[in-house]
Amino acid sequence: MTSNRSVPTLYDVAKTAGVSTATVSRCLNSPEQVVEHTRKRVLEVINQLGYTPNFGARAMAAKRTYTIGAVIPTMENAIFARGLQAFQEELRAGGYTLLVSSSAYDPQIEEEQIKALIARGADGLLLIGHDRTKTVSEFLRKQGTPALAAWSYEADAELPSIGFDNRRAMRSLTEEVLALGHTRIGVISGITDGNDRARRRVEGISDAVTAAGLDMAGVPVIETPYDIANGAEAFHNLMQADTPPTAVICGNDVLAAGALKAAGEMGIEVPRDVSVTGFDDIELAGILTPPLTTVHVPHREMGRRAARTLLAMVQKGITGQTVQLEAKVCLRGSLAGPKAD
Repeated sequence: MTSNRSVPTLYDVAKTAGVSTATVSRCLNSPEQVVEHTRKRVLEVINQLGYTPNFGARAMAAKRTYTIGAVIPTMENAIFARGLQAFQEELRAGGYTLLVSSSAYDPQIEEEQIKALIARGADGLLLIGHDRTKTVSEFLRKQGTPALAAWSYEADAELPSIGFDNRRAMRSLTEEVLALGHTRIGVISGITDGNDRARRRVEGISDAVTAAGLDMAGVPVIETPYDIANGAEAFHNLMQADTPPTAVICGNDVLAAGALKAAGEMGIEVPRDVSVTGFDDIELAGILTPPLTTVHVPHREMGRRAARTLLAMVQKGITGQTVQLEAKVCLRGSLAGPKAD
């Protein structure tokens, strides 16, 4: 069955509101240039008629699509949620729409998604971290699409970034662990290959351990995908050693939640029998039992500043400036001194 109802046009809005089509366009694209009573009248008519601007025509006229693409490693947990929410809020305030893809920590999928977003006309890209192939880096250079990295700070990286120093932050946390007298440490890390954030965090642990006069070769490091079940399995394996660690440092809060879960199942009390730490300070960290000692990442500030920087790169053609934010150790109940032997 075919409907006889026609789709309302810009001309229909202008005629009904008693204004020019140029005025309707200004109400939609530059509302601050239209007097309030006229703007209200036009918006009332738009709602009354159910008019939707022609996206394709707007994009052709402006030579922009007013969309920003983001490729994040995962949507399966809350690691990126808070920062991405702030990023989207800032984009919306600037008149842009966010398109999000997830790579599942797979470099090939990330490359496909970067190319797909650019092919669909994304005006700019938000990427996570700096680990990617030369092929992708060369593609981004040739396309000329503004791109920005977040969740990682690298002063000399190819892409500008709004992030924090993962290595320094994890070193600070490890120093807190060592200061309490722990010398037997185990590590549950994310997969470090292709993930500069995970790799830098392990390097930060090594920095602190070495500076304390201990041998990093004696610190067991289990790499596993970020998942509660994987964190639990890794914790179980660490604690089955002949001489188990008295502190387990986890690469993020999701792995640490798994470690706490396994501890409960094994009858191991945290922090009396073993201390557990995380990284990120997602909402989960504060409601675990005991509350998780972790590194607080400024997710929302990072998202807001990344959006503002990327919009400036898109709209003004400027080179984005790399900004280092502060990630701070957050001490809670999952960390205490080692139990006397």
